[in-house]
Amino acid sequence: MIKIYVDGDAFPNLLKPILYRSIERLGLESFVVANKKIDIGKSKYITYMIVDAGADEADHKIVELVQEGDLVITADIPLADRVISKDAHAIDHRGELYSVDNIKQYLAMRDLMEKIRDSGEVTRGPKPFSSKDAHEFANQLNSFLAKYVKS
Repeated sequence: MIKIYVDGDAFPNLLKPILYRSIERLGLESFVVANKKIDIGKSKYITYMIVDAGADEADHKIVELVQEGDLVITADIPLADRVISKDAHAIDHRGELYSVDNIKQYLAMRDLMEKIRDSGEVTRGPKPFSSKDAHEFANQLNSFLAKYVKS
């Protein structure tokens, strides 16, 4: 059975009940990894892990623990790339399923935007998270779980 790992440091509140219901319904062992307390809900299936403060400490812990076939929920593209290199799966908060076929493109775009910002250019950044994004996430999560979780 797959395990779910949540990069909890920037996990949107709108997604917490969606993820919680899926974890409970399917009895999926899940880990919320962050450098501060993040609460998705009380469940025998959820383990909360607090890591040391630091930019990538949660990412390092997730990569250390994730196994082939597991699912990581993260908006962090470099983390998604590391997860995919371990033959695991990654979904972002807006419902994008990262894959071997698209992760390098997302990484290149992220790096390009970072170079533009580093040069002093002011960029808009991501649009605000919305209920439409939460709906897209729920659809992608449900599709993924229907495909990869054996009831």
